[in-house]
Amino acid sequence: MSRKVLKRNTIRKRVIDDMKKLGVFKEEYRDIIDIYVDTYHDYLVARNDFEENGRQYESYTAAGNPKKSAIVDSIEKLRKDILAYSDRLCLSPKSLENVSAEKEGNSKLASVLSQLE
Repeated sequence: MSRKVLKRNTIRKRVIDDMKKLGVFKEEYRDIIDIYVDTYHDYLVARNDFEENGRQYESYTAAGNPKKSAIVDSIEKLRKDILAYSDRLCLSPKSLENVSAEKEGNSKLASVLSQLE
């Protein structure tokens, strides 16, 4: 069962749209966004290859011993990277909680300045 792999531009647009909706997008993040997009695209390609090649979880050494297949190992590493980058870009629920908490709580300076209005 082959999955359609999204193009990098489509992923990038979605990421930026999501960040804008969440109120966390800044143009200065474009480099880390590009790294996240590349990593996510690589993950989708790897998942597609895994599906197309019969979902082989194990391969065998020359001695005949089973070991985790290289594609499964790659997918696991990409997932960890995606999670790390999504946290940095505030695209995960946990990281967004921290941003929301910061926005809700005013600093002492902000409180004083708001009283001057």
